[in-house]
Amino acid sequence: MTLWKHYHTPSTLDEALALLASYDGRARIVAGGTDLLLDIRHGHVPPQEALIDVTCIDGLNTMRLDGDTLLIGAGVTHSQIVGSDTLASRATCLVESCGVVGGPQVRNVGTLGGNVAHALPAGDGTTSLVALDAEVEVVHQGERRWLPIGELFLGPGVSLLDPTRDILVQFRVRLCGPREATAFKRIMRPQGVALPILGCAAWLRLDEASERCEASERCEDARVCIGPVAKVPARATAVEEALRGAPVDEAAIERAVGAAHESLSPRTSKYRATAEYRQEMVEVLLRRVLPLAAERARTGQAVPEGVGME
Repeated sequence: MTLWKHYHTPSTLDEALALLASYDGRARIVAGGTDLLLDIRHGHVPPQEALIDVTCIDGLNTMRLDGDTLLIGAGVTHSQIVGSDTLASRATCLVESCGVVGGPQVRNVGTLGGNVAHALPAGDGTTSLVALDAEVEVVHQGERRWLPIGELFLGPGVSLLDPTRDILVQFRVRLCGPREATAFKRIMRPQGVALPILGCAAWLRLDEASERCEASERCEDARVCIGPVAKVPARATAVEEALRGAPVDEAAIERAVGAAHESLSPRTSKYRATAEYRQEMVEVLLRRVLPLAAERARTGQAVPEGVGME
């Protein structure tokens, strides 16, 4: 089976866009290809006239620190994310989520941009980027601009970007400052299809009182993403509201769990688990993630957990 006829490796963004235009919808963007090539092989996407590999474009395969913001090229691999000391300490959830994608071979070639462009609600990297309130730079309908990451997702596997005409360029992530921290955990099926039952990422900011007295530390702000529970990756706003303004203690976690049960409705999936089981796992994840993020925010110490586990 011929998966494609031509394979291009442009060195600039303009060159990649010109190639897309020249094929007029008969070519697709590819980065690591860990999702796309399987989709073509399994018949979910037809064989392509051409693939345009963007991983050789300067800026798309690197990370650049700009003050408290990190710019991450869409062609940066999961292994590059895991190997970043800056992300490990100041955007820990992203390292923890990228560190459990596939096995080492997949992480070495699979890219963060590909994970997001595939637009699946269960994307591990996507879950953490939503909790980090990331922005994404795209070339869409000929215009280069920044968007909130949530605007990319239109439905399960449906992206705002047309891979035959548009390009995802890079991500912009504000790194955690004092009294801010993140965490990510997921629950996998113990055997069979290697799909996550659920994943959860959280970002917390504690108030300044936490520096003076641990007992008075309160959650000043929170962002939580749990997926897949909806058609698109989205923040669990009711859970966030339950956390704000109170110490991140057992009572707050109980309120967060209650808010999750009332507002989130994971469906039954033959590949993942029943709705009832996944609803219970929401509670398990929140009880793991929220105290961990709060402890990291309180101490200023964050060491990624679970990285490299298959």
